[in-house]
Amino acid sequence: VQLQASGGGLVQAGGSLRLSCVASGIVFGSYAMGWFRQAPGKEREFVAAIRWSGASTYYADSVKGRFIISRDNAKNAVYLQMDGLKPEDTAVYYCATTTMSVPPRSKVGYDYWGQGTQVTVSS
Repeated sequence: VQLQASGGGLVQAGGSLRLSCVASGIVFGSYAMGWFRQAPGKEREFVAAIRWSGASTYYADSVKGRFIISRDNAKNAVYLQMDGLKPEDTAVYYCATTTMSVPPRSKVGYDYWGQGTQVTVSS
């Protein structure tokens, strides 16, 4: 199983980025997907998640209204559109898979993880 995350970079506060995560080695449409992030010296935290069908999405309060998670099962891909970025969004962002029908907010419930992509927001 491989999850390849991309799309990170350096952006000014208020800017936008779109992260992508492409999966291989799994039946992608059978998995709910999540995005997490980890800032230096902090625990990995939940950002957003989406059910296998894409019908339901879930967000951390800190990103609600600014980030949108989506998926394209035909492309084995999940996306995270990030608008209105803030310096506190700076972190390494990870995508992950879970077999749970309702994706959990805890990283413990996820099975496979991507390598992460760095997002840096300057003030």
